[in-house]
Amino acid sequence: MLNIASLVIGAIALVLAVFAFIPLLGWANWVIVPVAVVGLALGAMSNSTSGRNLNIVVIVIGVIRLMLGGGII
Repeated sequence: MLNIASLVIGAIALVLAVFAFIPLLGWANWVIVPVAVVGLALGAMSNSTSGRNLNIVVIVIGVIRLMLGGGII
């Protein structure tokens, strides 16, 4: 059950992360990365690894986008 919750949170965060790639919306990653961290925590508590891996990918995408935009843009 925790893996399903982690997958849902990861999928929502991934859709929002794609949305945050639009110029001037990079600030949204400041919200998306902590949400993905919560999903990562739920995925880490489950037996399956798919939810955890999805959230790791979302976190990496969000952090890279924040680095490219200087943390704001």
